[in-house]
Amino acid sequence: MASGRRKIAVIGAGNVGATCAFVLAQMKIADIVLLDIYEGFAKGKALDMSQNANVLNYDGTITGTSDYKDIAGAEVVVVTSGFPRQPGMTREDLIGKNADIVSQVGSGIKDHAPDSVVIVVTNPLDLMTYHMQQVTGFPAERVIGQAGVLDSARMAHFIALELNCAEEDVSPMVLGGHGDTMVPLPRYTTVGGIPITQLMSQERIDAISARTASGGGEIVKLLERGSAFYAPGSAAAIMAESVLNDRRRLIPASCLLTGQYGLSDVYIGVPCIIGSNGVEKIFELDLTEDELQSLQGSGEFYKGQLKDVLGY
Repeated sequence: MASGRRKIAVIGAGNVGATCAFVLAQMKIADIVLLDIYEGFAKGKALDMSQNANVLNYDGTITGTSDYKDIAGAEVVVVTSGFPRQPGMTREDLIGKNADIVSQVGSGIKDHAPDSVVIVVTNPLDLMTYHMQQVTGFPAERVIGQAGVLDSARMAHFIALELNCAEEDVSPMVLGGHGDTMVPLPRYTTVGGIPITQLMSQERIDAISARTASGGGEIVKLLERGSAFYAPGSAAAIMAESVLNDRRRLIPASCLLTGQYGLSDVYIGVPCIIGSNGVEKIFELDLTEDELQSLQGSGEFYKGQLKDVLGY
């Protein structure tokens, strides 16, 4: 890395990790280290992206490696390592395999980038984020799960399709776990500042909410092999940029709750401020009884998974 330049590390050079690194490169905010257990895989992806710098006019270095020593000094580490979903699988089916991977990755981060903010993308997202925080021992605000940004982006896309409007005018809000228990909030979702409850029928809102919850599974089914990567990788990059540049963006992300929404000791998607310290503040929205019950049900589901499967 050039002297004085900042560094972001992306762990996992698969589709999600490579997409994240590619989007970050175009942001021109830091040098990038792309790490994978298969050194040639990481180096090949990094070289390919580096050779695109002249075409897309970005600077900075993109380095491929298999050595955790190379992530030293990284201010942000994005973790994408893990097995992807296949058709017929839920995210929870990946718990055992990916927990072992997160344990190894977390140890590497703890040893070589102990001051970093960690953004977890590995599924099942909320469980793996909790596990990462336990493995690293980092303060909870420095271990964040990328969930709500992606889920909200999917909801925004479906709303824009329904209304035939610009996606940039849609401001969605999705809370809860990154999976079937997510909680889309139409009351807090607007288009051009207008709540979608005033723009479409409840039937269409319910259909969009359901499609949002199954958005990842829809892509898995269509691809037949592998899972989504463009949107997840880009969402992680947006979070990393907010940390690195202290943007303090208010976005939904998986955070460790300590009593908010009646939940404790569980990671789940909630609205928060993301800045240089990671999670700067968590907001408690005024939810209806049904919304709160759905969110708490999502949290209790993951607490059960943490106890029964991971032994926490």
